[in-house]
Amino acid sequence: MNSAAVHFIDKMTYDLLDFFDGTNDDEAMRALSGKYPEEELREVLSELHELMDVQQLFAPDISVPPTFAAEGVVKSMCLMVAHDCNLRCGYCFAGTGEYGGKRELMSREVGEAAVEYIIDHSKGRKHCEIDFFGGEPLVNLPVVKYVTEYVRRREKETGKVFKLTLTTNGLLLSEDVRNWLNENRVSLVLSLDGRREVHDRMRPDAGGNGTYDRVLKNFRSMVDSRDGKDYFLRGTYTKYNLDFTKDVLSMADAGFDVLSVEPVVAKDAPYAIEEADLPRVYEEYDRLTEAYLERHRAGDGFFFFHFNMDLSGGPCVAKRLSGCGAGHEYYAVAANGDLYPCHQFVGREGYRLGSVFEGVTNKELPKYFRESHVLNKSKCNDCWARFFCSGGCHANADLFHGDIREPYEVGCAIQKKRLECAIRVQAELALEK
Repeated sequence: MNSAAVHFIDKMTYDLLDFFDGTNDDEAMRALSGKYPEEELREVLSELHELMDVQQLFAPDISVPPTFAAEGVVKSMCLMVAHDCNLRCGYCFAGTGEYGGKRELMSREVGEAAVEYIIDHSKGRKHCEIDFFGGEPLVNLPVVKYVTEYVRRREKETGKVFKLTLTTNGLLLSEDVRNWLNENRVSLVLSLDGRREVHDRMRPDAGGNGTYDRVLKNFRSMVDSRDGKDYFLRGTYTKYNLDFTKDVLSMADAGFDVLSVEPVVAKDAPYAIEEADLPRVYEEYDRLTEAYLERHRAGDGFFFFHFNMDLSGGPCVAKRLSGCGAGHEYYAVAANGDLYPCHQFVGREGYRLGSVFEGVTNKELPKYFRESHVLNKSKCNDCWARFFCSGGCHANADLFHGDIREPYEVGCAIQKKRLECAIRVQAELALEK
């Protein structure tokens, strides 16, 4: 389990591994005596020992890298440039932009201070990221433009290289905005929930009107303007559309080929996905897997974020342990300049770290986040998926349990099912090459 390796095996090897633990060759042989020839069993055991020698089977426990004892290097920041939005999404964790406070826009001074903060605290790291987020960041386009211009100037002065990303609901993507985003090399996350009826039910505008047709038109123009590059289309599914394969295929049929759909995470809400919904969710991921493979085999495939999995390498040990790095390598900046562990913690009492002007004043919280890696989450100890999910989302754990080290169970179950499907997809496509 600790190697996170995936192997293609035959039925004999599969049966042998029901008994073989790495040390009991003779016992495993006796258990299958008469079912398989002794010579073939010994050959399989020899191959299993070869895998053990290169630590791809029964690998030893992973140790926490020494870097985790040091202060984190800030690699990316999320700028909440608009605590406001022109949509009124039914499942919005940000309260349609207010984050439990008031509607406000980030100033140029806060944006500039945030850029300086990441430059100062990324230390010797050359590559950094800034995400423009909201609410809807294009509501505050003047500050988005100002910060972008400031970043490009500071790149030349410091030698840093910034990747800029903007998440948008699409209503404000005019031709002028599209041209500016392309000219300034801003990557895009485009929010669309799939079919018209699904999207319009949960993503109306401030007047209660459906937005699907307007958004789809703008997204199509946006993606075409950059030759289908540097974007992905992100949907959300709720209890209301557990047939989300139809939404994924609807987006693909609309001409988008870089896709994602995420389950809504909510507590005590009618649209929330609960434990009782999991069998239906599992069925749907199986259905999506079949559709995904069928389209790839027909030469009409698309990229689906959760089926993208590297079976030959994958992330480094530090990434496998800590995931997104929230709270120690990744910070969110609220409109007023306050610092939080990530965008989902903005407005949550007790999680304010400091501000871009005064720095981190709560010194213990980043340390606690840094030490809250998957090896320090007791529920993850025996989970086969722990080095793929890194213990799950801290914000979801806090929402349901008030403790970032106690994973959100429904999220874990969905994540494991997605990983199973991803492994199947990658294995079958690899075998067909």
